[in-house]
Amino acid sequence: MATSDPALIGPDDIAFRLDLTPAQLKVTYTALKSLLDDFGRDERDVSQIVRQVIAKLPDPESIRAIDLSAELKRRRA
Repeated sequence: MATSDPALIGPDDIAFRLDLTPAQLKVTYTALKSLLDDFGRDERDVSQIVRQVIAKLPDPESIRAIDLSAELKRRRA
C-alpha cells in the first residue's frame, strides 16, 4: 500500500472487483461513453480516468454485439 494508513486505498491499488452480466456490461459501457461525451476541456483529469475504466472493458465491438433486448428477455424467463 502506498500510504501509511492501512485503512486507505493507494492510488494504484485495486479498490473493487465487479462481476457484470452481459446486459449490465452494455449499460455500464454506454453510461461511461455518455459521461465521457459530456465532459468539457476543464474536466481532463476525470475524462482520463473514465477512459482508463473503459479501456478495462471488453472491446467496443464485443459490447455492441450484446443484444440488450435478448438479454432482458432471457433474464425474465
